[in-house]
Amino acid sequence: MSMSLANIIPADWRRWAATQPAVIRQLLGGLTNHSYLINADNRLLVLRKNAANSNALNLNRKAEARALSHATKAGLCPPLVYIDPQQQYLVSDYIGDHTWSANTANDLAQLAELLRRIHKLPSIQTSLIIEEKITFYLSAIRDNAEFSNQINALRPDIQAHINKAREFNRGDVLCHNDLLASNLIHRDNSLIAIDWEYAAMGDAYFELAVIIEGNKLDAEQQQTLLTKYLDRPLAQRDWQRLHHWKIIYAYLCVLWYGVQYCAGAMNQASTARAIAAQIRALNALISTETQSKRK
Repeated sequence: MSMSLANIIPADWRRWAATQPAVIRQLLGGLTNHSYLINADNRLLVLRKNAANSNALNLNRKAEARALSHATKAGLCPPLVYIDPQQQYLVSDYIGDHTWSANTANDLAQLAELLRRIHKLPSIQTSLIIEEKITFYLSAIRDNAEFSNQINALRPDIQAHINKAREFNRGDVLCHNDLLASNLIHRDNSLIAIDWEYAAMGDAYFELAVIIEGNKLDAEQQQTLLTKYLDRPLAQRDWQRLHHWKIIYAYLCVLWYGVQYCAGAMNQASTARAIAAQIRALNALISTETQSKRK
């Protein structure tokens, strides 16, 4: 792949390097941002150039910077080198690209330990208000999009699940909110997290729902992760609380892809079909729950 330094290396690189950085290769895995492995001052770094549609995706770069500051001090992310004040890019140490997978109980135990440590980080001033996130996403989805009516029809059911989920919550914690396998990197015998752009104060069970649904954990893996994270036997209310957040997360995923589709970032016909499939799966999940209550 041919890459132009003029297009990739920021013009103000002297703020964080003594010699002009050189691009080694583009790093794969991100759906929105573009990341590059670079060499600066004989040191391997990652240059992450933020997505052009960051505002459309409601990404709070200031909140990410505050969360990264806490995570860097705690050793829970690659050491931060520089954050662009204009929020166009950031630079961090490169620690490898051995990503996490849920192959064994020990893998899940490592993730549970990382999760506990993240949730003990100092608070930041930004909170994940689900209704605000939904409203923002909906405003970015065209009224004439083929899936718009279906998305709006789901909103009353989703609000009911939001209300029920809140009844379980006894306090927010700092959450990463995007702990997919591609954002989890092995370092020695532990895990660290990258891409904190969705970081905010919120319900720990939303974070658990993101991990479980985003990484497609099966029933046994879910049981192991929750038991390791909570460090106690599971109760029925744990599963109920998690179930509400799974539905909410599934709806947010539909909206996220809808925003990407309408913004032109993912406007292929395959994206529209994927959104339709997600909506059908979400309706089935809600319908199954409703039927079980009537029995």
